[in-house]
Amino acid sequence: EMEAQLGQDDGAAQKRARMNAETKVVYLVASGDLRLSANKLCWQAQQEMEAQLGQAFKALGWEVIRAHPFDPKLQHGFIWNQRMGMDVFRSIPKDAFVVVAEAVWQYSYHVLAGLRDHVGPVLTVANWSGQWPGLVGMLNLNASLTKMQREYSTLWSETFTDEFFVSGLGQWLREGRIQHDQSHVQVADLTQFPAELVSLGSELGRELRERKAIMGIFDEGCMGMYNGIFDDEVLNATGIYKERLSQSALIAEMRLVTDKEATDVFQWLVQCGFTFNFGSDEATELTKAQVHEQCKMYIAAIRIAHDFSCDMIGIQYQQGLKDMAPASDLPEGLMNNVERPPVFDRTTGAELFNGKAVVHFNEVDQGAAVDALVTNRVWTKLGFDPATTLHDIRWGSQYQSDDGMDEFVWVFEISGSAPPSHFKDGYKGASGERQPPMYFPLGGSTLKGVSKPGEIVWSRVFLMDGVLNVDLGRATVVDLPAEETERRLLNTTPQWPIMSAVLHGVSRDQMMARHKANHIQVVYAPSAEDADKALRVKAAMFDAMGIRVFLCGKV
Repeated sequence: EMEAQLGQDDGAAQKRARMNAETKVVYLVASGDLRLSANKLCWQAQQEMEAQLGQAFKALGWEVIRAHPFDPKLQHGFIWNQRMGMDVFRSIPKDAFVVVAEAVWQYSYHVLAGLRDHVGPVLTVANWSGQWPGLVGMLNLNASLTKMQREYSTLWSETFTDEFFVSGLGQWLREGRIQHDQSHVQVADLTQFPAELVSLGSELGRELRERKAIMGIFDEGCMGMYNGIFDDEVLNATGIYKERLSQSALIAEMRLVTDKEATDVFQWLVQCGFTFNFGSDEATELTKAQVHEQCKMYIAAIRIAHDFSCDMIGIQYQQGLKDMAPASDLPEGLMNNVERPPVFDRTTGAELFNGKAVVHFNEVDQGAAVDALVTNRVWTKLGFDPATTLHDIRWGSQYQSDDGMDEFVWVFEISGSAPPSHFKDGYKGASGERQPPMYFPLGGSTLKGVSKPGEIVWSRVFLMDGVLNVDLGRATVVDLPAEETERRLLNTTPQWPIMSAVLHGVSRDQMMARHKANHIQVVYAPSAEDADKALRVKAAMFDAMGIRVFLCGKV
């Protein structure tokens, strides 16, 4: 089945395309980061991409007009705040063809206001590179437009001369829309699942809606991710309610944590085999002082979660805490692991969440929050390790081995931490490196590791058509040679944890066309059979919560 993004009206789109074809002009905008350091460093990659993109339009007889100039004072040409985005779109004819070109991570809200009111066709484009990364930025923008119910088309390319890209671009210029193959997506039919699995999942879903759950959220919205904010009216219908917490309260609670308590957490990690790569320069290297503060944040977050009876918590960090505390990633990865440093009640001394993961959703992404909670409930019920995390869909490439492997292997990589039970050798395979200074001025340790080979269930909860949906699929994490893993790390962010995944029955281009987020949720199962079983229970639980369920690929 060939589908257009959001079921765009063919007649209206083609009429606008014919009108614009007379002038053959397309307006280009580039949303960037809010952080000046990132925009300056990434500008060269954006320039290179725009040059390639311009040639592609020229080859089809179209002119590209950049809607906003390079700023010599700032040393970049990105739209770097919401007001600027609003003003830029005022200068673009309402019915014009607009391309949003991304070679970098960007804040979607910079351009959402302009795109919401724009009448003409919109195309989002990213370069197929893991460097900064434009793919992640474009996927977030696509998801935000989907939530907004704003029609758009999307493309990606490594060279901008390949048949897939040129053919898609030609269709967009002719028709104002692009059709992508989404035949891998089907509505879940629970009647085709074993009855006992549906019964178990349905019971878990009904229990959640009846007893309800609390989502503790330390400031909503992270880095312009509009798609990751769910309205209370939509969320409450599933049984989940927000406890709106403040990051200032987290800082205040950190001040109440004693140095001894923080040192105990650090020593616990060292004794488990965790390796910290320390230096002495606070500006560019990881220091013990940074990790000490992260250990305090770990304790403070768990204590607040207990105080408010939270079933899950999320910390915004960017931008709110980046100038006040080291990165939150190390605490986040530890919380999502069942085996983790103990935290005790500040008054009674009782251990908090003993023997359990404290479900955490990175970057306060509420789609990840709902998913992580459901995963935790299902995997715990089945007796599986419930450690789960989100990753960015960062990049990927074909991999061929001497023993006959020939697969497209995705690079899943989250900005700083994953549960140690996901890694080869657990804590012994984990290491801490300083977060990149351009994003994290106060540093902090990552929780880095190479994900172990095994069977996983992947998923994503997202807003589309004004309601919650979830895509579910299966994948295998593969054990690549060390030199290939290193190559992939060096082409992305080597300080961060990596997962090398082969999706079941979903091609690269199908995944990019369908996926409505920059994030993907992953969780291991003991075997392929167990993963298939757990996926079905999870689908039934989502269905019982009133969430539309789609199956992707071979499940």
